[in-house]
Amino acid sequence: MRALLFVSAALFAQVPKDVYLLIGQSNMAGRGVIADIDKEPMPGVFMLTKEDKWAPAVEPVHFDRPDRLGVGLSRAFAKTLKDFGAGSNGIGLIPCAMGGSALDEWKPGGKLYTEAVRRAKLATANGARLRGILWHQGESDSQDLSKARSYAARWSAVMQSLRNDVGDAPIVVGGLGELLYTRDKNDYPYSRMINEALASLAVNETNVAYVPSGGLTHKGDILHFDTPSFKEFGRRYAMAFLLLAKP
Repeated sequence: MRALLFVSAALFAQVPKDVYLLIGQSNMAGRGVIADIDKEPMPGVFMLTKEDKWAPAVEPVHFDRPDRLGVGLSRAFAKTLKDFGAGSNGIGLIPCAMGGSALDEWKPGGKLYTEAVRRAKLATANGARLRGILWHQGESDSQDLSKARSYAARWSAVMQSLRNDVGDAPIVVGGLGELLYTRDKNDYPYSRMINEALASLAVNETNVAYVPSGGLTHKGDILHFDTPSFKEFGRRYAMAFLLLAKP
């Protein structure tokens, strides 16, 4: 038993050298139902806790809304990187998403932006490298036509500042759930427009990839992805990142 405990501890002893910033709103934070398997650590995959400490990455990775936490896409993202041999330096997840947040709440100088920069700098203080930024946001902005029309320009301004502050890392953005198109209530009327704006970023911006959400399903609220869809989305994010990433 003591030997087994020693081996288990060794698997998680390293500090991650490749770290990833997770920002956006609830579908980045994760709202999927958590099962026992989601609480099992993966060797070499860590999360920066609310207390700014590295710990094995288990669900929930995020801590934005204590009463709504669930499975997100980040562990599946990390697992896919490991499966493709991109996890030998240790993978560190930096959760900073906030459910319900609008793009304008991520402007430089705001609370969410400032905290994300602080945690990213903390995570890289000991020689780690910020390898990527994962973004999923837009549901809040899809309720307003002017915000939908200006989304790409406002996003670009935020990300230019963020890259200046934390490093010029690849950025992977995910499309809003196409499930929003099927809602009876017309409460996200510009979700298609937001998705068009998100997709355009991969064409018009440097070192940015877009991940479509086609085929993903919701947890019953026609808003948040279900657990299998979060895991598939994380896989897609990883594959897009690997096409962008530099050695």
